[in-house]
Amino acid sequence: MPDERRGTVVSGVSVRALADLAPGSRATVVEVVPDAAPGTARRLGALGFTPGTVVEVVRRAPLRDPAVYRVRDYEVCLRRAQAACVRTTGVER
Repeated sequence: MPDERRGTVVSGVSVRALADLAPGSRATVVEVVPDAAPGTARRLGALGFTPGTVVEVVRRAPLRDPAVYRVRDYEVCLRRAQAACVRTTGVER
């Protein structure tokens, strides 16, 4: 059963792309998608987007791209295409 906003359900848990979360939402990183470009996956990992990390959507630009995310103890700005490579679960508002 798919989630109402482009998410999927894996083993009974709703999984959504980081790019699809609304500002103010918090979620836990599940993975960086395996088919992401190697450079993008490496950069996201180096920035702290690793499994188990809690990420908060701080704000978006007026046209939704880019967006600012709080990960660990700092804020990082990502384009929508990069944020779409990060899968999350446990979304809270």
